[in-house]
Amino acid sequence: MGRIVALDYGKKRTGIAVSDPLKLIAGGLTALPSKEIIGFLKQYVAENAVELFIVGDPRQMNYTPSENRERVLRFKEDLHRTFPGIEIQMVDERFTSLLAHQAMLQGGLKKKDRQDKALVDELSATILLQSFLETDKV
Repeated sequence: MGRIVALDYGKKRTGIAVSDPLKLIAGGLTALPSKEIIGFLKQYVAENAVELFIVGDPRQMNYTPSENRERVLRFKEDLHRTFPGIEIQMVDERFTSLLAHQAMLQGGLKKKDRQDKALVDELSATILLQSFLETDKV
């Protein structure tokens, strides 16, 4: 039984979240420079059973592709070439950054901590994964 890894891929950074082995709870793993993600995932997959990658699908409010979508699709292809045996699903990522900021406010984080973009990316990936887990698509 493998874990699910969610990726909030961005031009500069990528937030990463992972499910527990039972696929009930999402937890933030890290946020790294996007150019380091494939190498990080190679090591992670070598040490952990992963059965599914969730990649955030960047869309505008009217569902049209955002400017980052082409970059995300290229990343998805790299991911597929690197891990051909692991399924990849694209999931709507609209509102994840907004929800991450709201969670940080409700959690009482100081303004300086809320400006940490890596933390926002990691939380966004966690929200993306938790939403996926709660939809019973697993």
